[in-house]
Amino acid sequence: MARVTVEDCVDKVSNRFDLVLLSGFRARQLSGGAEPIVDRDRDKNPVVALREIAAKSLKPDDLKEEYIRSLQKHAEVDEPEPAPEEDVREDVQHRQVTEEELLRALTSEAQRRAEPQPEPEGDYEE
Repeated sequence: MARVTVEDCVDKVSNRFDLVLLSGFRARQLSGGAEPIVDRDRDKNPVVALREIAAKSLKPDDLKEEYIRSLQKHAEVDEPEPAPEEDVREDVQHRQVTEEELLRALTSEAQRRAEPQPEPEGDYEE
């Protein structure tokens, strides 16, 4: 088979940048031991990857999803939502503060700061 060119593949993949990303990813898979879908014909891995894309042996959308999954650090797991009775429990650390309590705390903090502080005693050299 003749050498594959970018023009053979660009109609299968939306743009050249995506083509480079996907073919590079597939070439790394082949280097890692993945079985080629088309005949290798003594071609190097990037050429085999392009030939697979040109022959429509690989679906670009599936390859893109696989590439994205390979870059993720952790997989998202859908956890069930807590039951309503668990929400009723009041956590001491995350208790809702009322407006009154907040206002009282702020005014007492402002009054405390407004009081004159005694000067610390000590031997200072000037």
